[in-house]
Amino acid sequence: MERGHPRRWSILVALCAALLLVVVENTVLSVALPAIGRAFDSSTALLQGVVDAYVVVFAGLLVAAGAAADRYGHRRAALAGLLLFGLASVAAALAWSAWWLLLARALMGAGAALVMPSTLAVLVHVFPAEERPKAFAVWTAVASVAMALGPVLGGALVQAWSWSGIFLINVPLVAAALAGVARLVPEFRAPAAHRLDPVAAGLVTLGTGAMITALIIAGERGWESPAAPGALAVAVAALGWFAHRQRRDGAPMIDFTLYRDRRFAGASAAAALLTVGTGSVLFVLTQYLQLVRGHSALAAGIAVIPLAAGTVLGSAVGGRAPGRIGARAAIALGFALAAAGFTVLAALTPTSPHPVLACGLLLAGAGTGFAGPATTSTVLGSVPPARAGLGSALNDTHQQFGFALGVAALGGLFAARYRAGTPAPDRPLADALADPTLSGPARTAFTSAQSATMLAAALCALAGAAVALAVLGARDSAAEPRGESPR
Repeated sequence: MERGHPRRWSILVALCAALLLVVVENTVLSVALPAIGRAFDSSTALLQGVVDAYVVVFAGLLVAAGAAADRYGHRRAALAGLLLFGLASVAAALAWSAWWLLLARALMGAGAALVMPSTLAVLVHVFPAEERPKAFAVWTAVASVAMALGPVLGGALVQAWSWSGIFLINVPLVAAALAGVARLVPEFRAPAAHRLDPVAAGLVTLGTGAMITALIIAGERGWESPAAPGALAVAVAALGWFAHRQRRDGAPMIDFTLYRDRRFAGASAAAALLTVGTGSVLFVLTQYLQLVRGHSALAAGIAVIPLAAGTVLGSAVGGRAPGRIGARAAIALGFALAAAGFTVLAALTPTSPHPVLACGLLLAGAGTGFAGPATTSTVLGSVPPARAGLGSALNDTHQQFGFALGVAALGGLFAARYRAGTPAPDRPLADALADPTLSGPARTAFTSAQSATMLAAALCALAGAAVALAVLGARDSAAEPRGESPR
């Protein structure tokens, strides 16, 4: 029987501390958006850009970061990423414009890209196959709870300090994570790993960013705006060049043969579809709570705690689910539960009681938490341990790109439906909701647009469940990776 590292559970704690930082950043900004919009007089499109700058760079650089971690060391990559993340956080806190904030968030995304794949890759090495689903359940729970608790932390900091507090708080947290990783995490690397290709990494980041930008502009101004098809053309050209470069490279940065494995391809596609839906939920709901319901930033953050509670409960059960009912059933059941939660959230009105919101968030969190360990174990179980960094990076890329796509595409759907239903489509959202003569119709238009967005999120989750059922085998193992771990 394979034996794990004697300090593997302490290593898991140190890695989860680093993971907590980079995942919280996905959602901590959500409750601060109204304050940032007022501080810099920003449009909805620019605020979407600030949110997505982190995620797009994060997703675009994950593959290169994973390859670098495999080649030069997972511990070294995590330490470098944490340091960059901390420095960029200081720059964000000192931002004097929304554009400067957007740039700082992009640098934070680059640091996060170095950290996140290294956490999963180390777990593959230090945990034996039979314990990996449990370790991944803890990893999933921390990641999901961090995403859900981001608004609570953000709300408390905005109310007690200002929007800049959500970035300054990162400095002592980064210092603690650096100390934990440096002291506890052993170094793993594969010197024979594929070489890095900075040009390819730049192309995939440019292409991803341009695609998200096109969707944001289209949601704000429509496809008739020349900027939207222009950005889409840049995306197609960059991603096409990237694919051509990878096909001609004898040692490509991305091992596309991984996608021939139905476990890797199926679980990855399902996870991406779910995060398309979840990416839009907090972006919309935190604005609903503050702008429509009149909550403070802190109260809005507290109101979404059921999402974190559901995730913890779902992960606790989901860590054992692959061994009992199989990975395919666990993923499909979890995604269906998340879809039910999104459907409940679609029923919210300007005067809905809080139990309706709590029920929807609890179901969505439970479904995501339940499916998480099976999804992660299935993806990484199909990757040789020597390519654990790349496999982890691709797993994270699919989810981060789905999150960014959700904010852009479903956020665009929300903006379009709101403009179609409001009597003042040219007025900023916050202004219309604050105007006594417009607030009633604007609130109705907001919740109608929110309902359409939540239903779209539910369809994405159901599509992910359908992919899992269609592609994964009923007897697929989620624990055993291909190949042997290097010693």
